[in-house]
Amino acid sequence: MTISKSAACRTVLPQAGTEASRQLNTLAGWRRFVDEPPAPPVLSSRSALQRMSASERDLYDEERLDHHARMLTVATSFVETTAICGRRLVLLNRHAISARRGLIVSGPAGTGKTITITQLARSHELLDRARHPHVADRIPVVYVTVPPAATARMIATEFARFLGLPVRARSNMTDIIEAVVGVCTDTRTGLVLVDELHNISLTSRHGAEVADTLKYFSERLPATFVYAGIDIQESGLLSGTRGAQIAGRFTLIPSRPFPYNTEWKGLVATMEDTLRLQDHRPGTLTGLDRFLHDHTGGMIGSLSHTIRGAAIDAILTGAEKITKKIIQAIPLDHTARTTASLATKTATFR
Repeated sequence: MTISKSAACRTVLPQAGTEASRQLNTLAGWRRFVDEPPAPPVLSSRSALQRMSASERDLYDEERLDHHARMLTVATSFVETTAICGRRLVLLNRHAISARRGLIVSGPAGTGKTITITQLARSHELLDRARHPHVADRIPVVYVTVPPAATARMIATEFARFLGLPVRARSNMTDIIEAVVGVCTDTRTGLVLVDELHNISLTSRHGAEVADTLKYFSERLPATFVYAGIDIQESGLLSGTRGAQIAGRFTLIPSRPFPYNTEWKGLVATMEDTLRLQDHRPGTLTGLDRFLHDHTGGMIGSLSHTIRGAAIDAILTGAEKITKKIIQAIPLDHTARTTASLATKTATFR
């Protein structure tokens, strides 16, 4: 069954307000992410709190809970370095006919890879909007994730799903790819993000076919491709004939846990500034920045999860402030716990 380009263009805008509008790998979700987040709630005075009815207090608390639940993006040196490299590649690829260069962001889980590539793409889309303020049918960025045990058809379907293209059981690979290429070309897609790249295994037939499909997309689309995944350089994706093709065209930027330094202290201070808690004393978290580094192993994802989780608990329990005890009560991911434990042992034996 053929997917016509006209039908594709008509379905390229998913309905807002659905669950899809909250997912980055749909066009509606991506646009929601790109748009400015709502302004942080304003803290009410103690007298104003006393005058609130029970329902008004519930709404007030819910607004603050929602604020702390949002993932905070901080312009770290890693984010800035990746943004500069990505911008450079976009410019270099602008007039390239073939052999376009790409970018790979690779490192341990929890080191901010997805945050970094999405910030690069958000900047790209905002720049495109500024240059074409009255053009509504442009799609500057496509964001897809590689499903576990992915097949070539599955990855092609992920591209189609982002664009809102109908894919039916009878749609063959050629139909899906041609529809995706046609829409991306017509809507001037300039940046393609492929996340969770570690789900591809070149040792399997399906994995090799997925790699070939991504390569075919990169050849057909006049766009810069950005990959992200866990420890790509150690996964075998850059070895062998297919891996050599990727390694020869892609710049690799490694992501790592943050060392305890001035930048880490700045991260903690920035996150503390976003808190909206009635009784939290400014400087409490910055005074715990060393503890927070030891506790999270320098993982920015774990730091964000810990502080946001502690703020939510502070509201739910009525404590209205973050303490060391509340922080210690937030369960950490295994990677952060392992990294923190290893760092503690290393420091002990020095």
